[in-house]
Amino acid sequence: MKKHNFSAGPCILPQEVMKKASEAILNFNGLNLSLIEISHRSKDFVDVMENARSLAIELLGLEGKGYKALFLQGGASTEFLMVAYNLLNKKAAYLNTGTWSTKAIKEAKLFGELVEVASSKDGNFNYIPKGYTIPSDADYFHCTSNNTIFGTQIKEFPEVPTKLVCDMSSDIFSRQLDFSKFDLIYAGAQKNMGPAGTTLVVIKEDILGQVERVIPSMLDYKVHIGKDSMFNTPAVFPVYVSMLTLEWLKDLGGIEAIEKVNDAKATLLYNEIDRNPLFNGFAAKEDRSHMNATFNLADDSMKDTFDTLWKEAGINGLNGHRSVGGYRASIYNALPLESVDVLVDVMQQLEKKA
Repeated sequence: MKKHNFSAGPCILPQEVMKKASEAILNFNGLNLSLIEISHRSKDFVDVMENARSLAIELLGLEGKGYKALFLQGGASTEFLMVAYNLLNKKAAYLNTGTWSTKAIKEAKLFGELVEVASSKDGNFNYIPKGYTIPSDADYFHCTSNNTIFGTQIKEFPEVPTKLVCDMSSDIFSRQLDFSKFDLIYAGAQKNMGPAGTTLVVIKEDILGQVERVIPSMLDYKVHIGKDSMFNTPAVFPVYVSMLTLEWLKDLGGIEAIEKVNDAKATLLYNEIDRNPLFNGFAAKEDRSHMNATFNLADDSMKDTFDTLWKEAGINGLNGHRSVGGYRASIYNALPLESVDVLVDVMQQLEKKA
């Protein structure tokens, strides 16, 4: 029996995607060759790359608006560096809401002045700062839309006097936004889109070419755009699985449709966390993530009992990150509502045992 997979990443993927991907490993497009042994320059794979890039733009509602989609390597961690390499001339503004934005700040400091406009470090990143000021002379403003470790999510993005850059690694394609407000979006595939190994970058092309420094080819967005995301050998399998996942999402009805499902899952789980006296939510209620629900036991003496119950129920990946402790239920796009029902039932079983 397939387990109920609440893992924070690599993430759960749709079963039909997994089936198609496994078939492609053995025989891709009827070639009697595996997807992972054909040339990445062959028409069969070039079509995959073009389709994946096109679907990303389409689902985000950015067709005809001057954006390009790239599938690169190195994870979001390399994007921390690439963003600054390509966009930071003198000064950049960053919102610090957790581990990943802290790492992004560290990399960007190598290239110029950094202004940390606000931080929620004082609350162990359990809330999203508000009411901060973004310098008008900043080259760009960077934020992280969803904080996987701490279970917080930006609900309203600020109006910015400069370019808006966002790390959407753990909530990309999960909710409707006006994506044209963003000049650059990046997202590691392994949180909500595909397997580890590729990173989606969606960038407004006209923001490039404005820095004075020489950028190494592998770190230059213009180079990758010019080569249609094929400057070097791409991560063939992760790009293919990401394409399948985007096709699955489109067939469901796109972001509008999946957002309704995600809202239902989050509402069900958070209602139980708030109702059940044995659990306490970690993140501030107004900033709770609809992708990663973090919570703790009110009485740690119940830990062994609870752990036994959820493991016996076929649940996987529920332990919280060491920075927070407790539990983290990642409820990404592909997680069915049924899995949340199972978790809620286990939480109620624990209450009956108390």
